[in-house]
Amino acid sequence: MSENKKNRTVQAHIIKADPPKPGQNTMSRLESDTKGGTASLNGDKFISPPADLHGLKTLVKHSSILPQCIRAYKNNIAGFGIGIRYKDSDEKDDKFKLAEWTKLQDIIELLNMDKDTKEVFEDVIEARETYGISYLEVMRNLAGEVYGIEFIRNTPSISKTFPLLPAVEVEYTYKDQIIKRPKKFCKYKQEIDGKSVYFKEIGDTRGMDKYTGEYGEGVALEKQASEILEFIIGPETYGEVRWIGQVLGVDGSRKAENLNNRYFDEGRHTPLLIMVKGGTLTDDSFAKLKEYMNGIKGENGQHAFMVLETDSVSNVSMGEMERAPEIEVHNLAGMLQKDELFQEYLDNNRQRTQSSFQLPDLYVGYTKEFNRATAQTAQEITEKQVFQPERQSLAWIINNKLLADYKFKYVEAYFKEPDIQNPDDIMKILNITERAGGLTPNRAKELTYKISGDVSEDYPGEWGDIPIAYAKMTQTDAQLVKQIQKAADDGNTEIVAVMKEVRSLLLKQEATPPVNFVDTPLASEGGISS
Repeated sequence: MSENKKNRTVQAHIIKADPPKPGQNTMSRLESDTKGGTASLNGDKFISPPADLHGLKTLVKHSSILPQCIRAYKNNIAGFGIGIRYKDSDEKDDKFKLAEWTKLQDIIELLNMDKDTKEVFEDVIEARETYGISYLEVMRNLAGEVYGIEFIRNTPSISKTFPLLPAVEVEYTYKDQIIKRPKKFCKYKQEIDGKSVYFKEIGDTRGMDKYTGEYGEGVALEKQASEILEFIIGPETYGEVRWIGQVLGVDGSRKAENLNNRYFDEGRHTPLLIMVKGGTLTDDSFAKLKEYMNGIKGENGQHAFMVLETDSVSNVSMGEMERAPEIEVHNLAGMLQKDELFQEYLDNNRQRTQSSFQLPDLYVGYTKEFNRATAQTAQEITEKQVFQPERQSLAWIINNKLLADYKFKYVEAYFKEPDIQNPDDIMKILNITERAGGLTPNRAKELTYKISGDVSEDYPGEWGDIPIAYAKMTQTDAQLVKQIQKAADDGNTEIVAVMKEVRSLLLKQEATPPVNFVDTPLASEGGISS
């Protein structure tokens, strides 16, 4: 090794990027397109869905369990309607709160003129559970406020891009403060019969030409692109259906059902076997047997006899003696398919698909093993773990995306839920509350009317808010006070002293819980006689 090589040294330098400047946009997330797509006229690349959405729809149509699960989601999430409530309190005497209440109520009722607004969201949920994603077209007035929505029925006709640069500053309202955040928006395109229409993502305030998909200022009003609000399952670009892991099972169940169905047309139905040994049927017997089989239906086949005649077959060349032919009749009905094939396979697939929706049998029509207690428990668990979170998520989108520009301070929209309270449990609670002295007449009336489905009004007067037990105690005490006063007026001092002592004991008894003498030491030692 030469002297020059020995003296060489290798130095490594660590190069760090400069820290971002204050206020600099640091959002640099990249989205990779691994599935390919189609480029539009302005160069934006629209992504192709990773799965054939038409194929998902076909699987749902031919499934024996998916339509029931999707219908259960549709009916229980949005089927009870859209309500309005106050964010912080239920005070209705404030004119500003009343004005917002009335305005939000009118907006929700007029969002769609062809059907009830809750039915629009039922369609949204049905499409989302079928394809993994669904869309609403959103229309705004000249003031930039949402006034109408339309459900896009042909979900597979919509394609979208990744969020595009540059990011746009968007204003958000949080506790009466305006907050600005950068946001990258997607573009949407609908293609039907070779025609294309472009849409903006909801919240994108830039102008867009709906025929070219290009952003620009001064786009004519009739060419302005409307917005799309998407409802998606999961983090994937086009979402992912809940039952994606059960696709093979769903397809296998469909094939098993087809096999069972083909049996009626292509299956073999040979119930009888006639064996002839050492002979053959005569032509006349064969013709009569065929005629008998053709005419055995109905009354023509009743009380009929069939005689089979045979010809013997000699086998002299084999050195055997000629024997009389034998006829044997064998029943083959036991070999016929009596019930559908793959019953256990079909039932297992049904349960696995149903579990991907986290639905008990009660919600999909399988109710053989249910009683009132198990049904009540199934409803409570499903409400808490499935439907209530879905309703809250959907309501958040309505309040914070669809109706965000109205900036409501006091009211919000929500999806109503069923009343799954058990009347027996309510009765037990009321009995305990009444014995403890905490039940008021107004509260008792309210709960009674609520169970019967009516609306109650409070009793006039303050007595309706006084606990019943306290009112009884007060009434008894008042009567004793009157009697003591009367005895004092009559000069019966001894009776007055006794009645005062009785009143004192009664007041102590009402204020102190009763003693269970069975558990006292004196009772266990025999100190108190029975």
